[in-house]
Amino acid sequence: MRDFRKVSRGAHHWCPISNSQPKCKKNPNRLLISPKARLYYFERHKIVMRTEPKKILLVEDETGVASFIKKGLTEEGMIVSVALDGTTGLDMALRHSFDLIILDIMLPGLNGLDVCRNIRKQNQSVAILFLTALGTSENIVAGFNSAADDYLVKPFKYVELLARVKSLLRRMETSAAPSKAEEQHYHFSDLILNDVSKVVTRNDRVISLTATEYRLLFMFLKNPGRVLSRMAILEEVWGVDFDLGTNVVDVYVNYLRKKIDRNQKTKLIHTVIGMGYVLKEQHEDTN
Repeated sequence: MRDFRKVSRGAHHWCPISNSQPKCKKNPNRLLISPKARLYYFERHKIVMRTEPKKILLVEDETGVASFIKKGLTEEGMIVSVALDGTTGLDMALRHSFDLIILDIMLPGLNGLDVCRNIRKQNQSVAILFLTALGTSENIVAGFNSAADDYLVKPFKYVELLARVKSLLRRMETSAAPSKAEEQHYHFSDLILNDVSKVVTRNDRVISLTATEYRLLFMFLKNPGRVLSRMAILEEVWGVDFDLGTNVVDVYVNYLRKKIDRNQKTKLIHTVIGMGYVLKEQHEDTN
């Protein structure tokens, strides 16, 4: 009779395993199987996984750090590819499909900021997380200005990195999931956002937005007339519930405002001094 036990963490299946295989000390019913062996078993027995494993690109020149992160994420069921310099990382990012990219800034060949900018020219949807020792406010703002989705400073705690990775992956899944028919289009004044095609128009003119700008506008459109604090925007758009100590929210609102309100008589995005920002109609001549 075959023994059905759950394989190592990260798998969502029960499969027949021999009693001679090593077992986890904390949980005797869990067997220790490498990710490669697990994937081989699924393929051999034509088992269909419930969800595809997430593909992560790690661009990190410190081999010890790269090995540590790869081991941890692999144990979570993710497939991790590693590039040790910026040039190789950019080439891999453009040639292959990844769900998330973890990117250092100080890299040989090509620095992380340039790698991020070049990726964004061709791919607006992939999540990008900077993991770097550069921790000043100017560094963090520069990272977000290059269209990254999150920024974590070294030295870091692995549990925080993992939490941010999972948060970004959930966010990307949510933004990619098809909406209900009645929720596909968001209108405010002459501004229209189609959340299925991810197309934004104003007065029938298509407005090109980065992934972060899109999430920011989406938040405004879901809360018209409501004053949104900087902390609320940080939590919704960047997935962090603490003050980054930078003006990244103001920077991105300014970016969005220039794209949405440029050459328009009716301005839609407004500053509420000391409180935050609001989406409302106001003619430029209104005092």
